[in-house]
Amino acid sequence: MSSSLMSVRSMRRSKSYTATELEAFKSEVDYDEHIISIEDLCYRFETDVNIGLSSYRAENLLKQNGPNTLTPPAKVPEWLIFAKFLYKGFASLLWVAAALMYDDASDEHLYLGVILVSVIIITAIFSYFQERKTSKIMEAFKKMVPLNTFVLRDGTLLSIPAEEVVLGDVIVLRTGDRIPADIRIVEAEGLKVDNSALTGESDLAKRSPQYTHPNPMETANLAFFSTMVGEGSGKGIVIACGDHTVMGRVAGLASGLKVDQTPINKEIKRFMNIIIVYSVCIGIFVFSLAICSGYDLLESVIFLLAILIASVPEGMLVTITMCLSISAKRMADKNCLVKNMEAVETLGSTSLICSDKTGTITHNRMSVSHIMINIMIIDTNPTQEHPGHEKLNTSNETFKALWFIAALNSRAEYCAFQGNVPIDDKKVIGDASETAILKFAEKTVGNVSEFRMKHKKVSEIPFSSKWKYQVSVHKLTEVTGFNFIVLMKGAPERILDNCNTILLNGKEVPINQSITNDILDSCLQLAMFGERVIAFCDKVLPSNQFPQDFKFNSDNLNYPIKHMRFVGLVSLIDPPRATVGPAVSTCRAAGIRIIMITGDHPATAKAIARDVGIISEGSETIDDMAKRLNMRLSQVDITQTKAAVITGDVLRDMTKEDIDQLLKMHEEIVFARTSPTQKLMIVESCKRQGYIVAVTGDGVNDSPAMKQANIGIAMGITGTDVAKNAADMILMDDNFATIVIGVEEGRRIFDNLKKAVAFTLTANTPEVLPFISSIAFNIPLPLGIIAIICINYVTDLWPSISLVYEEAESDIMKRAPRDSKTDKLINSRMLTMTYIQIGSIQAAAGFFCYFYIMAEHGFLPSRLFGIREEWESKSINNLEDSFGLEWTYEERKELEYTCHTAFFAAIFNVQIADVIICKTRRNSILQQGMRNWPLNWGIIIQTVIAVCIIYIPGVDTIFHFYPLRWYWWLLSMPFFLLIILYDEGRRYLIRKYPGGWVERETYY
Repeated sequence: MSSSLMSVRSMRRSKSYTATELEAFKSEVDYDEHIISIEDLCYRFETDVNIGLSSYRAENLLKQNGPNTLTPPAKVPEWLIFAKFLYKGFASLLWVAAALMYDDASDEHLYLGVILVSVIIITAIFSYFQERKTSKIMEAFKKMVPLNTFVLRDGTLLSIPAEEVVLGDVIVLRTGDRIPADIRIVEAEGLKVDNSALTGESDLAKRSPQYTHPNPMETANLAFFSTMVGEGSGKGIVIACGDHTVMGRVAGLASGLKVDQTPINKEIKRFMNIIIVYSVCIGIFVFSLAICSGYDLLESVIFLLAILIASVPEGMLVTITMCLSISAKRMADKNCLVKNMEAVETLGSTSLICSDKTGTITHNRMSVSHIMINIMIIDTNPTQEHPGHEKLNTSNETFKALWFIAALNSRAEYCAFQGNVPIDDKKVIGDASETAILKFAEKTVGNVSEFRMKHKKVSEIPFSSKWKYQVSVHKLTEVTGFNFIVLMKGAPERILDNCNTILLNGKEVPINQSITNDILDSCLQLAMFGERVIAFCDKVLPSNQFPQDFKFNSDNLNYPIKHMRFVGLVSLIDPPRATVGPAVSTCRAAGIRIIMITGDHPATAKAIARDVGIISEGSETIDDMAKRLNMRLSQVDITQTKAAVITGDVLRDMTKEDIDQLLKMHEEIVFARTSPTQKLMIVESCKRQGYIVAVTGDGVNDSPAMKQANIGIAMGITGTDVAKNAADMILMDDNFATIVIGVEEGRRIFDNLKKAVAFTLTANTPEVLPFISSIAFNIPLPLGIIAIICINYVTDLWPSISLVYEEAESDIMKRAPRDSKTDKLINSRMLTMTYIQIGSIQAAAGFFCYFYIMAEHGFLPSRLFGIREEWESKSINNLEDSFGLEWTYEERKELEYTCHTAFFAAIFNVQIADVIICKTRRNSILQQGMRNWPLNWGIIIQTVIAVCIIYIPGVDTIFHFYPLRWYWWLLSMPFFLLIILYDEGRRYLIRKYPGGWVERETYY
C-alpha cells in the first residue's frame, strides 16, 4: 500500500480538512488491493472469503476507525452570517456616523441617527436573505449511503446498517443493491455495476474477480462506494470505508475546497474599497477645512458625517443584489435555475467552459445511429448527413432479417403500464445498448412485444465478456416450414468467425475475403464516428434434426452456433443534442473556449467533439496527422497540432506544469477516461492560465471540479443531488445551449450594473459640494443630510434597479469575454464621467435653484458669502438681507429648509436626465428607445414619492422639507436638457470615431 494512501486512511475524522488532507485527496487513487492475490488480501485484512470477519474483530474495528459514514463540513453559525452583513463594507461607516449622531442632543440629529440605524438593519436583513448560501453537499452524499447491506460474519449472512461496515467485511451483492464501501470483487456471476455517478458513463460496467488494469478506476475487480449493482450477483471484501473511499475523497474535495470569490464579488469589494477610501479622504479634507475655518469640534464632526453619508451610496449594495436577483428570475424562465445570484454575472464573464459529454452535450441515452446491410452503411437518423450513406428502407429483405434478430435476440423489455407513453420516453429493463436496439426495432416496424409472443425463446446463452456474443433460440411459425432459429449478436470479429455465408439483397451467398474486408472496413468507419458496433447473424435449424419437442441445452451445448448466416451491423451512439452545435459556434464568436472532459472512450469523445464543433473542421490531432502523413506517432511534431485528445492514463503521469503547457499548446482539447481528481486538476490549471472557468456536470464525479470552478453548472434532469448542491447554477433542461443564453444574460447584467453604478454615483457630486461650499465660502447650508438619504434611498433606488431590465446591446455576444484585470465595474473613466462631467452639471442645477430662491427672498449671492455664523446664531433675530429687511432665526431656518427642498428637487430632476442617458453607453437614446417599462414606471413612481415628501403636511417635522412654488421646479430644466444633449454628443463622437480620444477617455 502506498504511503500517500496510508496517510489518507490515517486522517482524523474532523469537521474540516487541512491543506495537507486536501492535497492527499487530490492525488490519484493508489490502491494496490486489486493487484495482490486474494490470499494476500485476506491476510492483510484478517478475513476469510467464506466466513468473513469475526464479530469480535468487526466490533473492535468499528470502535477504532469509526462508522462507515462521510464527515460533514463545519458550518458557520447563522448569527455570524447575519453579523457579517451588519458590519461589513459601507455599514461600518454608517455605524460610526449613527453613533456620533446620538452624541448630539438635538432632535434633528436624533432623527438622523434613527434613520441611519434603520437603513443599516434593513440592508443587512435584505442581504442576509438574498445572499446567504447553505452548503448541502454532504447531506446529498449521505442520501447515497444504503441503509442496510448483507455481510458475512462468523460464517453467517447478516443484514446490518451500512454505517457498521468495517475494513475486511465480506459483502454479498445482489441486483439493485447500493455498494456500501470500496470492495475487491472475489466472486461474480454476471455482475455489472452502474458507475455513472462516479465516471459519467451510462453503460453498466462488468465486474469480475480478474485483475484487468493497473489503474484502480479501470480494473474489473474493484467496485466503489455508492455505485449500484445493475445486474447479477457477487461477493467482495471491503478495502476502504467512509471518507477513505473513492467517493469519500470526492466528497472531501467537494466540501473542503476553498471557494474563490466570484468575479462580481471581487468587483463589488473593489467598488466598496474605492468608495470608502474616497469618502474617508473627502471627509477628512472637509473636517480639516472646517477646523481651519474656525468651526468647533462638534460642528466639524457633523460636517465629516455629512460627507460620509453623502459620498457613500447606501442603496448601491441593495441595487446590486436586487439586480442579480431579478436577473436570476429572468434566467429561471429560460430553464436556468441560479442558486447563487453572483453566478449570473460570473457566467457572463466566462472565458472557458469545461463541459461534460454525457447528458450535457449528448442526450444521455444510447440510440441506433447506423446499420449496415448488403455491405452498405445506412443512416437511421433522418437528420444525419454522411456522404455516401444510404437512407433506411424498411421493406428491404435484408433489413427484415436484421430486424427479426434485433427484436428477438434481446433481454431488454418494457416496464408494465406504459401504453400511451412515446417510445423514446418508455422505461426499459435492460442495459443501454439493448434498450436502444429495442426502441429502434419498435419505431421502425412495430410491436416487438407481440412479435416476441409469436416467437417464444426456448434457450439462451447470455452475453459474456469471455466469448463476446449473445445467443438465443426461438420457435418459428408453421408457415416457415422450420421449427427453430438460432440468433446471435456480438462483437463483429467474433460473429464473423462464426459465419460462412452472408445475406445480400435477399440472397444467401458465401463469405469471401473481399466481403470480410468490406465488413471490417464498415466497422472501422463506424467506430471512427465514435459508435459501438454490434454484428448480427442467424441460422435456421433443420426440422428433421430439431423437432418440435427438442430439448435445447445451453450449458452442454446441443445445437450449432457455427456456420451462421451474417446479416448486418448495428451501431449505437449517445447522440449530441441538435442545439449544441449552434451553441458552440456562438461561444466561439463570443471568444469562449470549450474543453470536453468525459469518462467515456476517447474515440467516442473525439467523434462527438467533432460533431458539435468543439474540435473544428480541419483541426488535426496527433493521430490524424500521423495517419495523413503516414508516420509513426513518435515522428509527429505535437506542437503543430491544433487539437488533442488526452486520456486519463496520460494525465496520471503529467505534472501541473505539463497540464499548463498542454492547455497553451492546443486550442481544442478533449480529455477522455478522466477521474474526478484529474478533472479537478484540469480546472485548476485553466484557472492558473487566467480563465474564468465554468464547469458542467451531472455526476458525483463532477462535483469537486464544479466546486473549484468560478461557476459550477449542474444538470437538472439527470444530475445527482451532489452535483446540484455543489453547483451555482442548474440547467433544468440539461441542454448545453441554455448555457449560451446564460452567458448572454450574464454579459447583459454586467453592462446594466455598470449603468446602475454610474447613475448612482453621479448624485455624489451635488450631494458633497454643498457642504464643502458651506465651509469654504461660509454660506448657509444649501442641502441637508436627511435630504441626501432621501435621494439615495427613496428617489434613486427604484430607477437604478430598473436599469437591470434594459435590453442588451446588439454586439453583446460578439465581444471578447470581459477581462477581469482591465474591464472593471468601476474605473477612472466612470469616475470622471459621473463625478466631474455629469455630476458638475447636476451640482450647478442645485446651486442655481439655491441662489435663485435666496435672491427671490432678498438674499443676493453677495450677501450670502460669509454670513453663516450670523445665520446659524439663535440669538440674532434681526439679520438684514440685501434690501435691509430683517429676518428672525426661525424665518431664516424656514428659508434655508426651503432651499434644501429646492436643491433636492433640482437633483431629482437632473437625475431623471441621468437615468435616461445611462440606458445606453454607445447607442443614441433615439436608437435605444424608452421601451424599458419598469424604468418608465420607476420615473413616475419616484416623481410621486418626491411630490409626497415635499407637499404632504407634517413631513417637514422629520425631513425639514417645505412646499415649493410650481415654477421653482422649472429652474433645473435647462440643466436637464444640457445633460441629455451633452451625453448624446459624447456618444455620437464615440460611434463616429471608434477607438478615438472620446471613447478612450469617457467610455466606461
